[in-house]
Amino acid sequence: MLWTVGIIGALVAGIVVLYNRLVGLRNRSEGAWSDIDVQLRRRHDLIPNLVETVKGYAAHEATTLQEVTAARGRAVQASGAAEQGGAESALSRAIANVFAVAEAYPELRASQNFRDLQQELSTIEEAIQAARRYYNAVVRDLNTACDTVPSNFVAGWFQIGKKDYFELDEPAARQAPRVDFSA
Repeated sequence: MLWTVGIIGALVAGIVVLYNRLVGLRNRSEGAWSDIDVQLRRRHDLIPNLVETVKGYAAHEATTLQEVTAARGRAVQASGAAEQGGAESALSRAIANVFAVAEAYPELRASQNFRDLQQELSTIEEAIQAARRYYNAVVRDLNTACDTVPSNFVAGWFQIGKKDYFELDEPAARQAPRVDFSA
């Protein structure tokens, strides 16, 4: 009888420990996603200023500027790691196109406002990369815990599920836009 109580007590304690670990990982992943979201919002808020600055110097580049605006709109509306990753990849490509256009306009490249926006965007891109790495590390730990015995049983019982990684679609989009003032 005493053995039975001890075994049941150990089993309950093990389940509680595993449950608490899974909940902690889930909460850390949600907090990490919130950090990514904050950085993406900062980036999204910066885009209209960048577009207006470029428009002042290169008004006839309307197609490129419209692509940035449309990509920003899709990125703002995206939800979840997978959809957000795709939308952010498209936005990164559009921003890279704006910087490519800027190369043809020395007055634009010389503009302090444009340089400040490029610097701020570069800083935000670095923060997004750091937040993404942390989020993906936490998601990896959560997903591993959801897949391994015995925590997979506890995850199933309490409906604690795996999360998607925040990945960008293409290798070129994984890099921060290149800023070059050497011309």
